[in-house]
Amino acid sequence: MNRFKAALRTPWFGALLAIVVLLAVNTIKDPGYLAIGTNQTTGMMSGNLLDILRISAPIIMISLGMTFVIATEGIDLSVGSMMAIGGAVAMQTLSSINQPSSVTAMLTAIGLALLLAFVLGTVNGILVAVVGLQPFITTLVMMMAARGIARVITGGQNTNARNGPFNQLATGQILGIPTGFVLAIGIVVLVALLMRRTALGLMIESIGINPHASRLAGIRPRPILIAVYALAAVLAAIGGLFTVAEVMTVNPSSTGNLMELDAILAVVIGGTSLAGGKFSILGSTAGALLIATLNKTVVFLGVPSAATPAFKGVVIIILVLLQSDRVRSLLKRRTKSPTTPSTPTAELESQEALA
Repeated sequence: MNRFKAALRTPWFGALLAIVVLLAVNTIKDPGYLAIGTNQTTGMMSGNLLDILRISAPIIMISLGMTFVIATEGIDLSVGSMMAIGGAVAMQTLSSINQPSSVTAMLTAIGLALLLAFVLGTVNGILVAVVGLQPFITTLVMMMAARGIARVITGGQNTNARNGPFNQLATGQILGIPTGFVLAIGIVVLVALLMRRTALGLMIESIGINPHASRLAGIRPRPILIAVYALAAVLAAIGGLFTVAEVMTVNPSSTGNLMELDAILAVVIGGTSLAGGKFSILGSTAGALLIATLNKTVVFLGVPSAATPAFKGVVIIILVLLQSDRVRSLLKRRTKSPTTPSTPTAELESQEALA
């Protein structure tokens, strides 16, 4: 019972509750919304829930990387462009190799994409940790530079490729669950084990809480910051691979565009403070699932594209307010019994009346 009460107070519980509410709204409009069936053409499982899981994979990846950056009291505005980098390198490589059934071609494309993302992420980390530039400015410049590099790689054109194994990363299924989502959750578990089974997670949190105190405690912030930004870039590139694998096309100008905003929202909804310090991997994952559910709900309800940002903004503001400690305390105060003294003055008057 105590564990359940503790779960109620966690931010990720609010995100899960919001997902349930959104699914309930969609079910009211269409009673068969949650139904899962078999696609007669492909023979695979299909349904709105599976669509949500599929589109959540790239959001989970960029949110996971953003979690650790924000935990160090930083920000990474370049993750959307890193998605474009990952997609551009993969599509260009597969197009050049032109082996539609080659697993080797797929692995080569993935390796090159992650390598370039790692290099650019390391540059971000060096500029922040060694040179001392502000994370906002550093990643803002990298956001523009990486998007330009993606255009150079593809010649500024949409690039198509054919490779069955690579396409299965997004369109395939494992036991009826989208492959991309399964891989994303697997990466989340591996990263969580790395952070919580080693001292790395504690060192990241200590840097976010007080970098000077952590340095006095023997922690070297520079290599950790470089590793955090490199990890964020690699995870964003993986998200880009999931995105382009579904359509086997990359648009260097629009792939990953504004996805950094979804990542920041997912992390904040999940309970990681923008002031740095404590982070929640489970919370960020729940926040990413909420963003994916909200995106699907916007399309399903037929919200006009012009009003979509406003609709998403209202839902997210309501959720964040409900997670606020100040709002929660205000609601608790309002629900107190009128007969219960709430101030020292009221208690004194009550005692005088009894005398």
